[in-house]
Amino acid sequence: MNFPPLDFAAIRTYPLRERDNKVQAGAIAKVWQKGGSFAQFFDSLPHILVGNDFRAIVDATVTAVRNQRPVILMMGAHVIKCGLNPILIDLLRRKIVNAIAMNGAGAIHDFELALIGETSEDVQRGLDDGSFGMIDETGRQMNAALAAGVQQGIGAGRALGEAIVKGTFHRKELSLLHASVTGNSPITIHIAVGTDIIHQHPTTDGAILGEATYLDFQKFAAVVAQLEGGVLINVGSAVILPEVFLKALTIARNLGHTVDHFTTATFDMQRHYRPTENVVKRPTHKGGHGYYVIGHHELLIPLWAAAVIEQLP
Repeated sequence: MNFPPLDFAAIRTYPLRERDNKVQAGAIAKVWQKGGSFAQFFDSLPHILVGNDFRAIVDATVTAVRNQRPVILMMGAHVIKCGLNPILIDLLRRKIVNAIAMNGAGAIHDFELALIGETSEDVQRGLDDGSFGMIDETGRQMNAALAAGVQQGIGAGRALGEAIVKGTFHRKELSLLHASVTGNSPITIHIAVGTDIIHQHPTTDGAILGEATYLDFQKFAAVVAQLEGGVLINVGSAVILPEVFLKALTIARNLGHTVDHFTTATFDMQRHYRPTENVVKRPTHKGGHGYYVIGHHELLIPLWAAAVIEQLP
């Protein structure tokens, strides 16, 4: 085969002024000035890539609050372990966040924070000697609360929250469960049997776990049915809550509710398949927008909360 040289002198060019550019001077970051306000800091971030995505999430949240549309927060347990409960409780009290859904581990960490102001054990050490998750009070009290709730026909989140409200808990002010019940905001717990330490406790009743979390699934579906014009943010749940959300959304649409135009976002430390498909892409196919922002919870959540609060009265 013969490969004759190309004539580079014949290459065609065109003027720079005719090119469309993705980066312009007005979009780049501004230098921080010492003593500035948070609003100035937020405005100083680049209007490029995730800088624009994050602003879009903030703007959608502010718009939803102003229009009295739901802002739903789905979260994994690590959000609580990062020390973010005070910020989320404040968002509940401000009526910025209207409903919270979490997994069973999230409920455990929240419950323990309310009980003693501490949580999160050394898993490796406990696993090595067979003591991991074998704490008595957490399993006994949570299982009792779930059983009492099922007897009254209420789901896991409400049952655990009421137990904290009525019981001897030394740090109730740190609890999302407590704040949701006292503020009359839905909080739902989506339990996967066998994933949580309280399932190891001798008082565990599988039927109770199933009934309590199924009642909460029904409650969550009712919340999602009103998501039109609202915002749903998933923080740190890679599997359970994205799957639960997808089912709740299809139930809402199956029953004739209009849930077509809304904003979704996932904040997480790395990109996962289910949050990408079941939160960001598939649910917003009919309308709205989905975003994925990579970063640590302990930075992204305070930033999002502060940016939203700054734009509201």
